Amino acid sequence: MQDLNLLANDNRGLSQLEAGFDLLGWDEVTQGSVLESFDGDATSIVHQKSEERTYSNFNSYTATVASWRVDKPIFNIDVCIDCQNCWVWCPDTSILSRDKQMLGIDYDHCKGCGVCAEVCPTNPKSLIMFSEQTALDEALASWPEKKKKEEK
Repeated sequence: MQDLNLLANDNRGLSQLEAGFDLLGWDEVTQGSVLESFDGDATSIVHQKSEERTYSNFNSYTATVASWRVDKPIFNIDVCIDCQNCWVWCPDTSILSRDKQMLGIDYDHCKGCGVCAEVCPTNPKSLIMFSEQTALDEALASWPEKKKKEEK
C-alpha cells in the first residue's frame, strides 16, 4: 500500500492560508518589507533537504490550502514510470520527488488544478483526478485498465 501522507515535518500545514486572521493582504504590505522564509541563519539552507529546514511562519511551506480543493490527484505507484512530467509542470510544486523518483503528492499545497494528470503520459495514467472525498483505497480499486492500441 502506498503512503500519501508525506508531511515533511511537524510544522507543515499547521495553519490555514486564507483571508482574515489579522494578516495583511499582498496589496497592504509596506513597500520594502522583508518576510523571512527561514528562522535563524539560512546561509547553508541550499544544502539541506526541505524537511530539514527551519521555516518561518511567514513561509507558505508551513500553511495549507487543502480546503480550497474540490478534486484531488491520486497517484498510482504501480503505473508510474518516473518521467517527472508532473513534477516539472505542477504550478504549486506539490509533486514530491526525490532522486528522480515520484514519491507522492503534497496535499497541503495541492490546489487540485489537474495539470499533473493532464501531462502524465502513461497508459493508464498514473495520476487521475478524483473527488476530494474519495478514499485512496477506493480510487486505486477503480483504476482503469490499460487501453489496447486500435489496429488500423
